[in-house]
Amino acid sequence: MGRAFTYVILGGGVAAGYAALEFVRRRGDASPGELCIISDEAVAPYERPALSKGYLLPEVAGGARLPAFHTCVGANDQLLTESWYKEHGIELILGTKVISADVLRKALLTSTGETISYKTLIVATGARALMLEEFGGNGSDAENVCYLRNIVDADKLVHVMRSSPGGNAIVIGGGYIGMECAAALVANKIKVTIVFPGKHCMDRLFTPKIAEFYENYYTSKGVTFIKGTAVSSLEISSGKVTTAILRDGRRLPADMVVVGIGARANTTLFDGQLAMDKGGIKVNGQMQTSDATVYAVGDVATFPVKLLGGDARRFEHVDCTRRTARHAVAAALNPSSAGDIDYLPFFYSRVFALSWRFYGDNAGEAVHFGDMSLSASSAKFGAFWVSAGRIAGAFLEGGSTEEYEAIAHAVRRGVAVPDMAQLAREGLAFVVREGQNGGSGGGGDKANYAWHATVGVAAAVSIAALAYWYGRNKAPCLVKRSF
Repeated sequence: MGRAFTYVILGGGVAAGYAALEFVRRRGDASPGELCIISDEAVAPYERPALSKGYLLPEVAGGARLPAFHTCVGANDQLLTESWYKEHGIELILGTKVISADVLRKALLTSTGETISYKTLIVATGARALMLEEFGGNGSDAENVCYLRNIVDADKLVHVMRSSPGGNAIVIGGGYIGMECAAALVANKIKVTIVFPGKHCMDRLFTPKIAEFYENYYTSKGVTFIKGTAVSSLEISSGKVTTAILRDGRRLPADMVVVGIGARANTTLFDGQLAMDKGGIKVNGQMQTSDATVYAVGDVATFPVKLLGGDARRFEHVDCTRRTARHAVAAALNPSSAGDIDYLPFFYSRVFALSWRFYGDNAGEAVHFGDMSLSASSAKFGAFWVSAGRIAGAFLEGGSTEEYEAIAHAVRRGVAVPDMAQLAREGLAFVVREGQNGGSGGGGDKANYAWHATVGVAAAVSIAALAYWYGRNKAPCLVKRSF
């Protein structure tokens, strides 16, 4: 038993939706047997970032639910429901797990025993959450221990939260998932303690000084941080965690636990068949793997970044997923005109009235600017990372669209910094002026900035609603990255 398609997208996350839309825009509707998406989830591709924000809102706030956040609304684009795929000739093979792949035979075997063959494969398998047991821990199967990678996980988290009003939640991990889930928990009137072994939150991106601001902000909203240690074990009674035991012997009462300790790219199907690099599938500038008929995108792809001198990087962020998916389709359909991807690394987040963006690479010496005190009526501060005398990365909290464009432009061009003290003193004014003067370094990318300027547009209505609800209820914290 089997089917054959010209193009197969393996994976049903964000990348699949954006790849499908790009295909239709470049090629028109698919003909029978031309394009399918294979997903182990039961629903059409959706914007995963919504799961750690609007989806977790208290019930009275009317949290986000499908079909409202199917792709590609996160980029202020079309809403691709199941009917959209049918109308455009794209076959959705949902609730189907691929258990093996044979790159030489160009064939995929599903758990039902069906073989699906392809001429061109786009691997969009994403990443999976790391489990406590992988670090010597326990308790992942407990009724009140939650992870967050898909909508099934989110439904469990919502159920557990609503079963624990006024209770104690232990959040394990101080990265994106830990911080975002902690915020949602507090919004649901649950007492939150965040535990992680590092010296400060978001330590892969934030400097200690930047992290201090956000940790103080969270603390002012009732969150407790326990740093420099880890949860060594969980005590379980009648199927539920009751206590989290730390390495230093402390015991924390727990009505629920949320685990956000990192992710691992889903590459297992292709181990020994495709070249790997830095935890992902190695691709070239057209997102093409070591096998010319296979492309890889999103969390699973390690690709050369022109801005970083061609250094190969793997990014776990929705902006990268959207862009690499579109580029892979363009390259697969017309490789001669697609060229190599020219990606500007980009991350963003929102907390209450706070909002930050980061561009580039946090390499070199960090130069901070602005007021980082909680007493400021509206926070506006940031940092530039200077490497070899040029701006390599930039972080800005509370900027305007024009200011965010200015820092992105400065990073893209690698603006020269002759005087570090002047950069610290002038901050934003320095890069705005350099942008007006033409700056120095490589060429710019207006389209890149225009794309980033749309961040959050699709979520504007929901953000306004959330702001109203939080203002009315004085709820402590929501970290918001747009869909």
